[in-house]
This record gives sequence, C-alpha cells and structure tokens, in this order.
Amino acid sequence: MTVVPRLVLSAPSSGHGKNALAIGLLAAFADRGLDVAGFKVGPDQVDAAYLGLAAGSPGRTLDPRLVGTERLGPLLLHGAADTGLAVVQGSMGLYDSLTGRHETESTAAVATALRSPVVLVVDVAAMGQSVAALVHGFRAYDEQLWIGGVILNRVASSRHETLLREALDDIGIPVYGALRRHDLPSVLPSRRHGVMPVLEGTGDAARAVRRLGEAVTATVDLERLIGLARSAPPLGVQPWSSAGAPPLPAGAAPPVVAVAGGPAGSFSHAETVELLRAAGAEVVTVDPFADEVLPAGTRALVVGGALPESYAERLSANRRLCIAVAELARTGRPVIGEGAGLLWLARELDGLPMCGVIDAVGTSRDGLVVGYREATAQEDSVVAARGEVMVGHKEHRAVLTPRGGPRPAWSWPGGAPEGFVWRGVHASQLVPHWAAYPRIAPRLVAAASAEPATVAAGDGGAAPTDRAVVAPAGPAGVAGCGPAGGPSA
Repeated sequence: MTVVPRLVLSAPSSGHGKNALAIGLLAAFADRGLDVAGFKVGPDQVDAAYLGLAAGSPGRTLDPRLVGTERLGPLLLHGAADTGLAVVQGSMGLYDSLTGRHETESTAAVATALRSPVVLVVDVAAMGQSVAALVHGFRAYDEQLWIGGVILNRVASSRHETLLREALDDIGIPVYGALRRHDLPSVLPSRRHGVMPVLEGTGDAARAVRRLGEAVTATVDLERLIGLARSAPPLGVQPWSSAGAPPLPAGAAPPVVAVAGGPAGSFSHAETVELLRAAGAEVVTVDPFADEVLPAGTRALVVGGALPESYAERLSANRRLCIAVAELARTGRPVIGEGAGLLWLARELDGLPMCGVIDAVGTSRDGLVVGYREATAQEDSVVAARGEVMVGHKEHRAVLTPRGGPRPAWSWPGGAPEGFVWRGVHASQLVPHWAAYPRIAPRLVAAASAEPATVAAGDGGAAPTDRAVVAPAGPAGVAGCGPAGGPSA
C-alpha cells in the first residue's frame, strides 16, 4: 500500500506567513537532497507554481470543489509518486472556505481526507500566553483533525520565544520552529505577475525561493518535522492515473497539440498536459510572448487559465502569433481558451488588439470577480456535450462585451449565458480542472486528429472569420489579426 510522508501547512487566518513557510520548507528539504512535491489547497495556480519551483517538480492544486473530495488522495499520491515528502499549503484559515462549506471544502476538510497531520503557522508578533488558548481552540474545534504542532512566526526575542514555548508545552503542542520578525523576508515577486516569473525562469523567482529555503533551514527543526510527516498512515486509495482509452486508431500519428506556456511549464494544470499525452497527443509548448508562429504541424491549441490578465501589452505586441492563432481557429481546428485565454482570443483588451478569434471587447475593472460556478454546457463543443454539467472557477478583473456569443459556452443560475463556441473554438473565463473531467482530453485529441468540417461564412458562431478585417499594424509593422468579423451579439 502506498504511503507518502505528508504535512498540511495551515494558519488561523490569512497573513500568518504559511505561503512563504510552505515554499521555504520545500526548498529546504530539496536542498538536503530529498525528493519533494508541493500542493495548494484551492484553485490558486500562482501559489502552486511557486511550490513547484521550490520542489523542482510540478506544483499542483487540490481543490475539493473542482475535483471532488474522492480525488484528493489519488491526486496527491499521483503528484507525490516516488518522493519522500508532500507539503500541502492550505488556503485562508484552517476552517475557512470560499463557499462557506467548511465541512467539505476547507483546509481542515482536505487534511482530514488526506489523513495528514496539520502544522499550524501562527503569527505571534502581538501574542503571549494566549497562543496556547488559540491553538487549543483550533485543536478542540474538530477532534477528528490531527494538529501535529506549530511553527511560530514573527517572534520578538529569545524571551518571547521561551514564553510561547512554555505556554504551548502546557497543552502538549510541539513547536517545530520559531522565526524572528525579519527571518521570513517578503521576497516573492508581486502577484500581479501571476505565474510568469516561474514559467519564464526569471532569476528573481529562483532567488526568492532560495532565500526562503535558507530562512527555514536556519529556524525550523526539519528532522522532527519529517518525522511527523512520516507518521502519516496509508491513504487506502490508488494513485490517480491519466491513462484511459486512447481515441486514436492503433498506429495513427499523434496530433500536435500546442499548450500555451513558457520555458518552465504551461498555464494549464499539470494534469491537463498528462491527460493530453495519455490520450495520444504530441504536446508542445507555445510561448504567447516569445514565439511568433505556432509549432510545426499544430492541429489544436489550449490556453490555460493561469495566463495573467496583466500582460495584455505583451500579448498584443506579438501580432504574428495572433494571426497564426486566428488562422488556426478559422480553419476549424480545436482551440480552447480558459480564463484570460478568452481575453487573448477576443478582438481587443483595454484598447489593445488581441487575436480576434471572437468578436468581443475586454475591459479591465477595479473589482475582482471570483468564485465557483456549476455550469451547464449550452452547445456541443470540444470541451463538453450540450447539457453536460461541470464545476469551474472564475477569477478575473476584465469583463467582455458581449459576455457570450450567439452560441454561448455555459449558463449557470443567476447569470446570463457566458463564453463562446464557434467552429472548433471553446472560450470562457470559467476554468474547470481537467482531472475531474478526463473525457475533455480524448474529445480534443479526436477532434485534432479529424479533418475540420466544411463550414460556410456566417455559420452562426461567435465570430465568422471569412470577412477580412485588418487591425492597425503592430510594432513590427505586421498587420494585426483584427476582429474576426460579424456583428457583435
């Protein structure tokens, strides 16, 4: 039976330092030669990317709302295969959840499902003996939860540390580390850059991770912590597998599926690429900021949900690739845009020309749209059959006009239909996790292998492209893709 040493790192609330601690722990253990794996509770692909950078392997998300509680253990075993430690970074406070469903979707619920000890990171800058009452309350709130100890952050002095340790010793809570107020530096790149510093392999991201690892090595008892992780029992489930019935006939050439990303990974979940390969695709990366053409032989394109909205200028500047993407879509090849991938496929964003695959205009706003949606497919597409229900996550500032095309992708209670289905295109700001819907990959690969159906101009889709519209020339003198034509719905 598979046993993976594991820890869940959580906190009483956001702001206690668990993100930096989780990254630092992975970097510290990796520097000691231990194979490690990093996971993030919830949909946050940015934190997951930095956990992956620290671990030296793909960072993954464990979101019970997106993948179902029953897949949490299998996904952890899959992502942590052949490693000596899995570190799971929690979301918000230990018992919090975005939806209020703390009994199934909080970090505590994930830790219980994973049968994992929890290490609580506590900011004690303004706290003395009360730390014992705080931790005791968190332990007593759910007796099924295994709180294995604490790491103290922002300790003021040696005397302060002694006071805190004595208070916690009175209630039988081990202390695995104590960091002074400036031990955990604020060195990570701004979140407005999203996953880009990780995917581009910038020195800033690597240096930040290294500094956090050094801080943790100097202040945390790593030997005792790995001992706690190794005490976690078997999960009693089998690892998740991307393998399924390939949609291609035996001996068929694998279609080339381009996945948007950078030198160090893609904007999609790690499982997306694994599912595509298992379905028979030859997966190649296309960098929307650096590559001016699609990879040779590309028959489908996937733009994942971690593409940052804040990089509109750089996306717009790459006019040649915009033209190539628009042509791929015009010929009926499958193109999937998730999250900000939809904005890249739009006519323009904040006045900047984009790919023009769909006839819609994006505008950034101050407010953030965030939350889960249980969505019903409105059309047959490469993602879903009409009437199929999927759960996805939305997190964006930019909004589109129109919100959906003549053939919208999704509908859900309380909102107008959203997204665009046109020829082989499926574009939406909703981001599902493909591990929960493994049939997406075979559908896409089968469509990529087939010859596109013959289509006529004005075929009722989101943006008929047969009527040429030329946008202003890009910075290199290349005509922009322009809008894909047709009246806005």
